[in-house]
Order: sequence, then structure tokens, then C-alpha cells
Amino acid sequence: MIAQVQIQERSGEDASCIADNGFCPGWIGDNLDRYVDPFFEHVYLTVVSVVIGFAIAFALALLSYRRRWLIPPVTQITGILYTVPSLAAFFLLLPLTGRGKTTAIVALVAYSLLIIFRNVIAGLDNVPDDTKDAGRGMGLTDRQLLWRVELPLALPEIMAGLRIATTTTVGLATLAFFAGAGGLGGQIFADINFKSNVAVAGGAAVLLAFVLDGLILLAQRAATPWARARATT
Repeated sequence: MIAQVQIQERSGEDASCIADNGFCPGWIGDNLDRYVDPFFEHVYLTVVSVVIGFAIAFALALLSYRRRWLIPPVTQITGILYTVPSLAAFFLLLPLTGRGKTTAIVALVAYSLLIIFRNVIAGLDNVPDDTKDAGRGMGLTDRQLLWRVELPLALPEIMAGLRIATTTTVGLATLAFFAGAGGLGGQIFADINFKSNVAVAGGAAVLLAFVLDGLILLAQRAATPWARARATT
């Protein structure tokens, strides 16, 4: 598969640096445009996969929280999916979903399920019993207690799982080009011996993980004003 990746043609004013596979600022400045499309493909793969994975894992966690017997089998199934090597997952899915973004997204969703599911369950389990009793004492039904008390209090753990799943997905998506889905991984492996190429493509992936993690953290702080008030007292 790697052999099918076409080695990008190198050109630039700093010929000696390029010939030595070095870190060449001039070449980077002249070739940044070639990383734009792969970067946005990487953003698409990551965001779509995490959103779908969160929706599935969150629904499974809420169902399992009320029906505790579901927690072990869901944990085992998502754990098995998490342990499948990423390259193997892509190649196993190819006969079913073909080359392209669908195959990559299905695999990336599978890797996010365990992390998010376990964090949602842990967050709900960590809500103090006396808080739940107080809610019931106020006349809240189980459904109202879940949405008005338990889920808000579990939000920090839930968002922590979402942050881990997101940064993990950014990394795994660098292998999505093996499934024909594009992304920054294709750029990295296209000329993996050239430091300038690897630095720019790899740096873009790191930057994407940093930005997405920061956005989720900001959303968490906006959704949990009581946590900020507690930290300042």
C-alpha cells in the first residue's frame, strides 16, 4: 500500500537542504498549500467520527446506566473493537464498505466507543447518593433526576472522555489514507524521509488535536459554571 503512494516531487531554492532531507523553511513556505486539502480531510474524518461515536456511546451508556446488566457486555464488545489494530480494522472493513471515507469513519467510530462509554458511566456513578436522594426528595422523577441532576454533575467526566477520544482519533486518522480516505497521513507517508514534509504534516495533526481539545475544554467550562465558581473560592 505504501508503495502505491506517489512520492511528491521536491523543488525549491534551498536545493542542498532539500537534498539532505533537512528542515527547509524556504521549501515549507513554498509548499504549504499542498497540505491544506489533506488538513481539512483530517478535520472531517475526526469530527464526523467523534460526533457519531459520542452519539452511539452516550446512548449505550444511558441505557446501561438504568439496566446495569448491560454494562459488562457493552464494555467487552467496545473493548474488543478498541484492541483491534487500526490497520487491520481498515483492511477488514474494505471488502464491506470499500475504499474511502466510510471505511475510515466506521473504524474510527469503533475506537471512540469504549473511551466515551466508560467515562459516561463513571461520571454518572460518581454522583453522590445524598445528591440523588435530595433530588428525589424534591419530587423529581428518575428521568428528571437524570437530566437535571446526574448528567450535569457527570459532565466533567463525560467531557474528559470526549477530549481523550478526540485527540486519539486525530492520531488514528493519520492511518486513514490506507483506506483511501486521505488526511494528513497520506502527506506524511508520501515522503517520510523528508524532515520538512513530516514536520509540517505531523505538526498540522498536533495543532488540530490541540485546537479541538481546547474547544471541548472551553465548551465544558461554559457548560459547568459551578465548577469555575468552586475553583475561585
